[in-house]
Formats: sequence, structure tokens, C-alpha cells
Amino acid sequence: MSELMEAVRAGRTAEVVGLLDELTHTERRALFPELKALRKELRAAPWEAGSRRAYPPLYAAGVACQTGAAAVATWIAAADMRWSRTSPALSLRLLGDRAPEWLADLTERLAERPVTSDVPYELMAGLVRLSGCPVPTTEAYVTGWVQHINSLWQHGDSVLERLRKDAYLTDLVAALFETAEIGSSLEWTPREGPNSWTDALARLTVDGALDRRATVDACVARLLRGGSAADNRVFLRMLTSLALTREEQLERTADWLALTADAVSPVASHAQSVLAELALDGELPPGRLAEMSDAVLFRTEKKLVRAQLVLLGRALTRDATTAEVLLPAVAQAFGHEDSEVQERALKLVERHAGKIENTEAHAALVVAAEQLIPGLRARAAKILGSALGPVLPVAYEEVLPPVPEPTRLAPAPASAVEVAEEVGAALAGEPGVAVFERALDGLVRHAHRDRDALLEALGPVLVRRWWHGDTPEDAETAWARFSRDTFHVGDGSTGLDLILAALSGRTDPPTPDRKVTRLLHSLVTQPTTGPQCRHSSLAGAFQSRLWEIAYRLRTDPPPFLLSTPTWSTGLLEPAELVDRLTEYRRLGARVVKSDFAQALLRVRRADRAAAVTAAERAAALGTREGERLAAWLTGEGADLPTSQRLTSGPRVLVELGELPELQEGFLAEYRSLGRPTPTFVRGRWHCHHWNDDIRPHWLALLPERRELVAARLLTDVASAGVDDVRGAAAVLPYLAESGGVAGEAVHLCVAYGLGARHPEDRLAAVDALLTLAARGQLDAAQLGADLGQLVGRGAVKPLRLAESVRTAAATGANATIWQVLRHTLPVLLAALATDPAASSARGIGELLGVAAECAERTGARGELPHLTQTADRRGSSRLVTQARRLRSALAVEVAA
Repeated sequence: MSELMEAVRAGRTAEVVGLLDELTHTERRALFPELKALRKELRAAPWEAGSRRAYPPLYAAGVACQTGAAAVATWIAAADMRWSRTSPALSLRLLGDRAPEWLADLTERLAERPVTSDVPYELMAGLVRLSGCPVPTTEAYVTGWVQHINSLWQHGDSVLERLRKDAYLTDLVAALFETAEIGSSLEWTPREGPNSWTDALARLTVDGALDRRATVDACVARLLRGGSAADNRVFLRMLTSLALTREEQLERTADWLALTADAVSPVASHAQSVLAELALDGELPPGRLAEMSDAVLFRTEKKLVRAQLVLLGRALTRDATTAEVLLPAVAQAFGHEDSEVQERALKLVERHAGKIENTEAHAALVVAAEQLIPGLRARAAKILGSALGPVLPVAYEEVLPPVPEPTRLAPAPASAVEVAEEVGAALAGEPGVAVFERALDGLVRHAHRDRDALLEALGPVLVRRWWHGDTPEDAETAWARFSRDTFHVGDGSTGLDLILAALSGRTDPPTPDRKVTRLLHSLVTQPTTGPQCRHSSLAGAFQSRLWEIAYRLRTDPPPFLLSTPTWSTGLLEPAELVDRLTEYRRLGARVVKSDFAQALLRVRRADRAAAVTAAERAAALGTREGERLAAWLTGEGADLPTSQRLTSGPRVLVELGELPELQEGFLAEYRSLGRPTPTFVRGRWHCHHWNDDIRPHWLALLPERRELVAARLLTDVASAGVDDVRGAAAVLPYLAESGGVAGEAVHLCVAYGLGARHPEDRLAAVDALLTLAARGQLDAAQLGADLGQLVGRGAVKPLRLAESVRTAAATGANATIWQVLRHTLPVLLAALATDPAASSARGIGELLGVAAECAERTGARGELPHLTQTADRRGSSRLVTQARRLRSALAVEVAA
């Protein structure tokens, strides 16, 4: 080994640099193969002190010993070098003797790297100085420049002063407006003052250091292009800091019109305000204002739409001759989804309709009025002096999503190599039920066929696992963590880890008298101890099967698993289970007890004809498992246990009683699934089941009894609305797609989800609601009553609920949502009658708006308790106007 390589391995960076200085370019190049080999060795080595020590001198030597600019750029930007680079100054010293053209090439290659390569800005800037090349304007260089300017706060000067001194200011600022996702870096400094990027650039523009026209054009163009919320905030603030003159505003009228049409709300609002000033000062032609209105009134943001109607009203009052141009633009709001916007627009038309003499403009108003809600159509006909077409009866057709079809699991992988590939892919992220069960069955099958071949194929997967050691002692230490008290099978990935660790057998041969095997045996045979929570029965059943499979893989590997589901929901076809038991009998194989128990809970019993046929075949096997399966398939157990509602603060929960059918002939871990649910846990709350990825696997435990799972998840889902927990309702689509009766717990879960704090949780609840409706399993009356109770207790906020039901109705499920709300609203309106000043009044107004729209679309008729009392209130609040709208919709007579 050369002296240089010894210094690199020892981590002596200064010595390595000194030795490199003594070498010629040819000698350096000759050393590179050794450096490359060492890098490969370090990549495979554990991340420990020895390897960390060697990386900095290896990085420096690699930079110095390569001759091609492309190779050096790749070396510098490599992921394994990223955390152990030497200082940019040292790299510049090592590269200082290269030709300027070579350095310029290297600069360009480094600047073209993605931002995630984290190439030091100081290195790129130093190379620009050494080579004399033009400054790069790539995303990586500009982002590095911004962060470099931000990081110099300790020098005592300001962002303004740093920018003023920069030799490449003009080029880099121009590139700043073209760089994606730069807003968050620009927001890192204060929003105002000399350390604010927006104020600093505005000051430099005033001082003449930056061309004003170019800066304004670049800023407007960036807003037109759009981007992240941070980008829009920063560049909008920059634009306002530039304080455009009236002439500059007029020059960009087309840009403001485009921004009002397509930009995000804050940017569109600014453009709207600019155009409003121009319009009210007579500098925006009526045609342009009408063009602007056509775009703005089509938007969904009520604030923008209302502001536009106010602007149109002021413009019409200022100049009556514009009515023939502007009133048809006002009428665009007749088709807005918000009935209050429609009414505002109609009032504006009513105020100025007499100023129209052009018959074409009048005809346009009449046509637009056809879009008004039924309650406003008669008023519009009177205003326009023209009869509108009658509200013809329309055969309403409910549009629900297709019923989700479960996917059939593919056969187990045919070779050990395929198993290894699938297991590796499953461990890269959280596998779903289908991927997990298929990988698990593949491991068991190939462990039985040829354990050595399987382990050889799994080699690359095993070495990347946290529990895998290089020596038996390392593995034995890791196995100490695989105990019931310290290791919990919290998801599919950890379940596969357990099976792989047991299968690899690194600590001892797979014989029953060894330490690890004894540990697994104790985990299988001893009951679960320690603190319990509401999830304990689900978690215990899931992991007990995996513990026993792990134990059997070390003692008596089964040929395959009995409980591998047929479908992605966890459901197992009875004929397929009988076929598996038949093969077990032929092979003389011993059943894994927990695996057979799981198979019984998964086997389909709802199809009684298929179940009876399979039961006859199972009984003919003459085995104990066959007889047990036959009895299970022909049993007439209750679908649901008894239930009782309990309250805890704002929460409404369900406590299930015992299900006797699950208490006979099952292992202890599975019997707990049929025992009363512990809705409230006494004393400390011991729960480590925080990983939401395990929820679909729990549903697959009981694919025809989802109510048992829902009752145990109810408190978690409730936290999505009560405690604003993100992701707590993500399980709801899986719950809706599962099988069995959708009882109180399932409906309460959906109700809580509809009132979740975060939009993605509400969307999951809407998905679940529509799925249940499409499957004919939604009890709209029960869900509506649940929602009324939860809103009354404060567990669900009415504004959030309104967003959810509006989203569901927009998919075409208007009749479904009306059936839900017709049972929710009477509860809320009755409570409002006793407390007229309730804080929920605004949210109830939104719910009434959704209900009115659904009633109008579906042609619902009839009385709604307590609605008349609310509609007869004084005033024009949203609560009152929407109550009147709903009352009119329910009472309107349609033309015959």
C-alpha cells in the first residue's frame, strides 16, 4: 500500500494534500484506481468512525487525481461524498493549476447538477473567479447564491449591501425570476428593511443598480407563470414594493387581465385592485372591464367575485352609458354556484336594467337568467319584463362512483429470486395487504422447498436490514430486541423483518434447543402481558400469527400458508381453503394453529351456497381442521354483538359486547377480537400503535366483520376532528371497501371523518361515504343523526362538514347528501332555536346552502322540521337566506 493510500485510510487530510503536491499529473492519475477501489469498499462498510474518517481525504484525493472535468464533477456531486467533503477552499487549491478552459467546463458541469446534489456555492463561485467564465444562471447556482447571501448575517452588513457589492448582480437577479421554488429561500430573511430581499431589490431598482423596466417585467412574468405559494408571496410582495406608476400599470393591462383570470387568489386580488383603480378613473375601457368580469365571475373564490360585482356596480353608477356592455357581464354571475352571488348580481341588474335600450343586451340577460336558482327566477322575470322558461321536471339520476372491486392475489412467486425481489420491494415502503401476504406466503413456500437457495437469493436484502450483523454476536444482540416487550410488529414491513430474521438463522442452527428458537417458542406459547389499549386485540392477533410462523420456520417449516387471502381485502374463498387443507393432508403437514385460526376468520361465509358446498368437502377430509372448517362455514353466528353508545367530552363512542361465536375453538389472541371493546382505558393510556400503515392489515383480519375493527378505531378517527390530528381518517376508504354489516361504529367513523381538520382526511371520508352508498350499505338516516349529534357536542365543526358534503354532492351524489342532511339539519335548527346567537350559525348556513342545492337538483319536496322558524328570521345573513332558499326549493311546484 502506498504512503498516500495509508494516509487516506487513516484520515490524515493535511498529509494527503502535501503528498499530492509532490506528484505529477501522471502519477496522480495512476493512483486513481486505488482510490476508486477504496471508495467501493467504504460504500459497503458500516457507517462508523473508520469510514467517516477516510472520506474527507478520499474526496480531496479523488478531486486531484482525475483528469476529466466530467469525472471530477461526478466525484464532487456524488451522494456518498456529500456529507464528508473538504472545504471549498482546499478543493480550489487542488484544482488551481488546471487550465482556465478546463475549469470553465467543470464550473458549467457542477452548476448543471440538481439542487439536491448540494454542490457548495463557494466552490462554484471560486471556479468562476479562477476561470473567468460567465457566471452560471442555473437553478443550483442561483439557489446557492441566495443561500450564501442569506448566510452572511454574521458579517454585520445587510442583504442590500451584499447585493450592492456583487459583481454579477444583474445576471443573477435576472436568473432569480426564472428559478423555480426560490421563494422559500427568499423568505428566510425578514420581510421588511435592508435585510429583506424584496425591499433590497426595490432599493437597488430605485438607485439604478438594476434596470427598472426589466425588473418589473420579470416580476410580472414570474407571477403569470405561477409557482409555489412561497414564490407567489415573495414576487407579489416584490411587485408591490416597486410601487408601479400609473403609466406602468396601464402598459401592462393585458397582464393584469390574465392574472385576474388564472393566478392564485392573492395575486388575482392584487391585479383586480389595479384594474379597479384604472376603471374607476376612466382609464379602462368598458369592453376591457367586461372582459375582466367574464374571467373573474367564473372563479370560485367568493371574495374575488363579490369584489368584482362591487366594482361593476360602481362603474355602472359612474357612467350609465356602460350598462349595455357591463350588465351582460354581470349576468355571468347568474350561473355561479353560490346562490348569494346570484342574488347580488340580480340586485345589480335590477338597479340598472332600465338603462338598457339595446335589445341584444336585454336578450343576453334573459338567456343568462335561465341559470338562476328557482327561487330567483320569478324575480328575474319581473325585472326583465320577460317570461322565463318554466322549471321543467327533470328525471334526476344519482351518480355514484363504481363499486370498488377487490383484486385477486396473484399466485406465489415461482422462484426464490422472484421472492427476494418482491420482499425487497415490499420493504422499500409500506406494503399493502396484497403485497405483504403474497411476499409472506412466498417466503414460507420457498423456505420449505429449499431454504439455502432462498437465503442465497435474499442475501442482498438481508444485508440492508437493521438487525443483520456481520458476526453471530452482532445478530444475537439484534435478536434480543425481537421480544414481545421490546419489538412490536407495527406494520407489514416489520412483520417481514421478523420473518426474515427468523429465517436467516444467523445466531444458531434452526433446532428447537437453541436460544433464539426458545425465545420464539416462548412468544408463541405465553400469553401477552403488559398494558393493554383498545388496539391490543387487533395487534395481538396480527402479530401472534407472525410469531408462530417465525417459530415454525426454524423448527418445522409448513409447505405454505392456509390464511393467504384470495382477495386484496383479506377475504378467502372457502373452496380455496378446502383445497389447501386437502394438500396439507396429502403431505402430512402440521397446521400452524394461528394461521388456521386466521384462515377461519377470513373465509367467505356470506355466499351461503358456496359455503355449504365447501363445508361438505371439508367434512369429507376426515381431519380435525376439516371438521372445524365445516362447522364454521355452516354456523349461524350473529353478525354483530350488542352495542352501547358512550360519551366522553365531545366524543360519542361505541362499546361492543361479546361475540360468543369467536369464543369457541379459537386461540386466546383471536378470542380477544370477540370480547367487549375497551372504549375507555383506566389509568395511564398505554398505546404504541401510532403507525397508521397497520390499519388495512387489521381490517384484513376480519374482512367480513369490519364493525369489530371500526369500534376499536373510533377514538383514533375521532381525533381527526376533535384534536385536529392529520391522517387519522386515512383508513376510512379501506373500512368502506371491507365486508360485513356497516353498523354504528362504521357510520360514526365516517361522521367524524367528514368533520376532520385536514382536507385529505375529509376527502378520505367523502370517498368512504360514496363507496358505502354505491354498495347500498349507507344508512343515510343514521349518518345524518350522528352528524347532528356530533355537531351539537362540538366534535364536528359545521363549516368543515359543509365542505365535505359539498364535495360529495359535486360528484353527482345529490340525493344521497340530501338524505343525510335532512336528518342532520332538524337537530341543528332545533338547537339554534334555543340559542339564536350560537357560534355555529354561519356553518349551519353553509349546510343549508348545500342542502338547498341538493333539493333543487333532485326535486326533493316536503317539510323540514324547524326550517320555517329559521327562514322567518329577520335580516339577510347566510343562515337566513339559505333557509329561505331551501324552504322555497322544498315547496316549489314544477310545471306539468
